[in-house]
Amino acid sequence: MIETERLIITEFTLDMAQVVQENSVDEDNKRFVPDEVWETKEEAEEVLKFLISQYGSFDGPLVYPIILKETKDNIGYVQLCPIDDGNWEIGYHIAKKYTGNGYATEAVKAFLSVIAKQVNESEIYGISLAENEASLSVMRKCGFENIFTGIGLYQGVEQKIVKNVWRDKRKMILETKRLILRPWNETDAEN
Repeated sequence: MIETERLIITEFTLDMAQVVQENSVDEDNKRFVPDEVWETKEEAEEVLKFLISQYGSFDGPLVYPIILKETKDNIGYVQLCPIDDGNWEIGYHIAKKYTGNGYATEAVKAFLSVIAKQVNESEIYGISLAENEASLSVMRKCGFENIFTGIGLYQGVEQKIVKNVWRDKRKMILETKRLILRPWNETDAEN
């Protein structure tokens, strides 16, 4: 479990199926992540069974609900999913009635370093439709850097996308220090 000033990021339970289904059918979710829309509580329950089965695994997807501390409302999710090239991509969704309050930024900032350490990665990718300004703003605020803007596959369709990367600077500094502090030896000259 990860806690921030206003949020709790925890594991899903099956009793969350109704709110997960309701959050999935809001207009932003249908527009930007149509493969994560569940029309019935039963569909959401089946998806939750699968997501719960992934906890403790490093295969992914690793998806966690975001809960408001004050009201205990389930307001969305944050996730890490493997992508084709062996890297990981972050995803997040905040239900429409909770957007505009900085919850996505707060959740993503807290989640990134914890989940990157869990999967032993120093780089996490974020891919968004170019028109999804809210998502791009979250990534900028969380320290992602743009590496590609153009036509690419998104949800199986060629569209204008933005691909960003977040680098765990603490891990990179540690790796750099190891490189600097390691003494030079004869085998280095051979490589």
